Amino acid sequence: MSNQDDVLITPGMQRYIDRNNEYLAKRSRYIRDVVKKWKFDTIAVHGLYSVEEAIEDYQGSIIEPMFVSTSQAYRDSDEMAAALAYKIPTWCYSRIANPSTYYYEWALALLEGYGFNGETSCCSTSSGMSAIMTAIQPFLVHIRHHVNEPRNIVATAQCYGGTFQQFSVRLMQERDIECRWVEDPTNLDEWARNIDQNTRFLYGELPSNPSQGFFDIKAVADLAHNHNLPLIVDSTVATPALLRPICHGADIVVQSASKSITSSGFGICGAVIARKGLVTNVPNEGLKNDFALYIKYLPNRDYGPNLHPVQAILTLNDLRTLRSKMDMLSRSTMTVAQYLSHHPRVESVQYLGLPDHPLHGLASKYLWLVDAEHDEQYKKPINRYGHLMSFCVKGGAEKARTFFDGLMRIWRATDLGRIKSVATIPAISTHQQQGEAGRKLAHIPPNLVRLCVGGEHPDDVIADLDQALHLAK
Repeated sequence: MSNQDDVLITPGMQRYIDRNNEYLAKRSRYIRDVVKKWKFDTIAVHGLYSVEEAIEDYQGSIIEPMFVSTSQAYRDSDEMAAALAYKIPTWCYSRIANPSTYYYEWALALLEGYGFNGETSCCSTSSGMSAIMTAIQPFLVHIRHHVNEPRNIVATAQCYGGTFQQFSVRLMQERDIECRWVEDPTNLDEWARNIDQNTRFLYGELPSNPSQGFFDIKAVADLAHNHNLPLIVDSTVATPALLRPICHGADIVVQSASKSITSSGFGICGAVIARKGLVTNVPNEGLKNDFALYIKYLPNRDYGPNLHPVQAILTLNDLRTLRSKMDMLSRSTMTVAQYLSHHPRVESVQYLGLPDHPLHGLASKYLWLVDAEHDEQYKKPINRYGHLMSFCVKGGAEKARTFFDGLMRIWRATDLGRIKSVATIPAISTHQQQGEAGRKLAHIPPNLVRLCVGGEHPDDVIADLDQALHLAK
């Protein structure tokens, strides 16, 4: 809880509050009357950093300034008191906020909310894992205020290995908060069977890493809302260029922006984006009304997982060309997936873009290149399925490792979403710690290779895959 609402407002504080209310009203009008009318690419390039602001405040700097400073100074005691009571916009201390992180948050909130008729806001975090922690913790408080109060969450078993560990170890083993895994997220009845009066939220990842799991977002969101619960979606692989879950009913999106969004690989960062007025059974009006602002100024103020300003600007710079990058990477990945699907050394290929994938139809309902109909190249809606795929090498785990060790240009690493192609074997890397039973639950066999196709010409990616596969005969 916070006592900010109990602060006595002095006349001097009120002057600052009135001045800043005018600023917030002006910014809201700018978003409504100008920014919301832009196309996706324009929002990605400019965000809320305007020519007027640059000239008036930052000597005409075209690029958003990087505020490498620990804290903000105030004009007098009234401004400080109003700021620290959160009565006016402030960044006070960079553990809590910073102007550079604000630019990043505003842009990402607008992109995740592109096409949504409500409002969205964003809280930046130091990593994708801290984004997940930040998104879920506020819903796990004691509602009935007794120590043994049962709590559970319902989540897709097909998820990133770190997510599996956070839910199964940090929540279940260490805090006795039950995670009820959904093995087939396309089965709405399986979701429904796991919900009871102690459930706090539904959580899903799509497309899932690495096994390409998917589910009907709107149907699961409707189910969650029927039980007065929020749906939280990890949309890292798709990015808002291909999928915006909030437009389909999700309440919160988490992004490991280290991945596809920061394709340069220059650092680690995350984000939590939420629609204002989300659904929850937790009796907290601040949390419901503006979840991202609530977690930034209260829980994250105390836990300290927020983003460094340098990384915010680096990620913001990568964000500007997101749509065109995701289009290029998706097209190259489709070419590689089609090639591998006919390779004699490949047992199976998991890529949602392939017509024979069992989830192709469902994925095609949701995965669209944003604004393709306004693009001179396409002039119509176009499905795109992202840069992440996986495939199983014939001959089992040892053959998969022989192939993997034979790669020459594709990088062997646990990373994904890079402008350079990267591969890993999840069973011995990203999903090693969850054990054989956990990997079986998530459909991750030992001979599965995860491949993220980068910006190289697909012919060169295929050539490297082919020579390495021939070593695994």
